[in-house]
Amino acid sequence: MFQALNETLEAYQRRDPAARSKLEIFLLYQGVHATLYHRLAHWLYCHNRKFLARCVSQWSRFWTGIEIHPGAKIGRRLVIDHGMGIVIGETAEVGDDCLIYHGVTLGGTGKDQGKRHPTVGNNVLLSCGAKVLGPFRIGDNARIASNAVVLSEVPPDATAVGIPAQIVRIAGHATHYADEVDQTSVEDPMLERVAALSQRLELLERLLDEKFLEQKS
Repeated sequence: MFQALNETLEAYQRRDPAARSKLEIFLLYQGVHATLYHRLAHWLYCHNRKFLARCVSQWSRFWTGIEIHPGAKIGRRLVIDHGMGIVIGETAEVGDDCLIYHGVTLGGTGKDQGKRHPTVGNNVLLSCGAKVLGPFRIGDNARIASNAVVLSEVPPDATAVGIPAQIVRIAGHATHYADEVDQTSVEDPMLERVAALSQRLELLERLLDEKFLEQKS
């Protein structure tokens, strides 16, 4: 237990430049508090103390602003940055070394039974406001851009952007996206489509101008 806590504190130190000491992180970071509360709630849930588990998780939600269902499975060295508004559903699974920002939802669509929530692989970055909805997998080393709505599987080493999310990059080798925390230099598929339409309009205008000049001459 203490080893896992120390690993988590070290992960926060690596990934949050504002973190000054392990003591500060332990006492003041709500992401750490939410994770610790969840470890207790999940233990109670697995030992058929579901009412007590929900009591702990609801207290954690009130205290931290982060809602993690007791049934969710959370890996080691999870870093929750800011954290307010995060929701993680009952059958969700989060791998090791993940980084989750505020406003992220790991939820369901209301159409599935049993396994209803996503499975997130190792070393995944979930940027602020991202919504991952449904019982599919987010591959290892993937990153989900801010405010993306992911409704289908994301392969390993991929970047998903947009509403609904589209894969805009798949690396040919493993990269540590969660450590890079680069949320701005990713392609926007909608902007690419608008640019393509603009180029086609310019071409049509040029052709019409040429046709008009031919008829005039």
